[in-house]
Amino acid sequence: MAQVQLRFYEELNDFLPPERRKTAFTHALTRRTSVKDLIESCGVPHTEVELILVNGRSVDFSYIVQADDRLSVYPVFESLDVSPLIRLRDKPLRHPRFVVDANLGQLARYLRLLGFDAIYRNDFTDRDVARIASQEKRIVLTRDRALLQHKIITHGYFVRAVKPREQVREILARLDLYRALRPFTRCLRCNGALEDVDKEAVLPQLEPKTKKYYHRFRRCQDCGQAYWKGSHFNRMEKLRDYFAAPPDPVR
Repeated sequence: MAQVQLRFYEELNDFLPPERRKTAFTHALTRRTSVKDLIESCGVPHTEVELILVNGRSVDFSYIVQADDRLSVYPVFESLDVSPLIRLRDKPLRHPRFVVDANLGQLARYLRLLGFDAIYRNDFTDRDVARIASQEKRIVLTRDRALLQHKIITHGYFVRAVKPREQVREILARLDLYRALRPFTRCLRCNGALEDVDKEAVLPQLEPKTKKYYHRFRRCQDCGQAYWKGSHFNRMEKLRDYFAAPPDPVR
């Protein structure tokens, strides 16, 4: 039976069984297959891959794998310039507009707090997420590998962390988004952009003590939700500072 040799690099090993991590291994070819399908048959979503070398030559996802090929598969690069090689998508993964899987609601809320455009609904189906990602050129955030294998999804990230706050820190670090932070500029409820408004514009929404003690307000351009620096704001500022601090480098 025909075989190929594969080697996955860096965090792509997260998707492999222990015996296949950080080492070359052989894989049987049982049928004609593209390199994209071969990679995903190993458990690695194509959205996590940025560069594929076959026998030392850069190829795209449509390449048909041949017997005895040697494949090296690399994740999205943060600092290495691979522009002379074949890139697998037109735009960089780190463009910070997201569509968030239905199971990651708190993550979506935290991303909005930091100013990121993060579409989310708790009734999204996998098909909804894939369609929105394709039509609006958004990055899919999910903990569902099968979702990232939808062919129409070109940009996506499999979230490793389980706790929402650690998920945010993981995404900021992995996609190098610290310079893109714009805290308190988006609606936590609906993701709309916030604008400064006169107090009179939001008076019907305010409780008596809020009317008395607060005078500066912002309002969501989409749903009309009012925001002000109330007693909760200090807690939100602490969250912002926690997320904005890059993790200590591993030594």
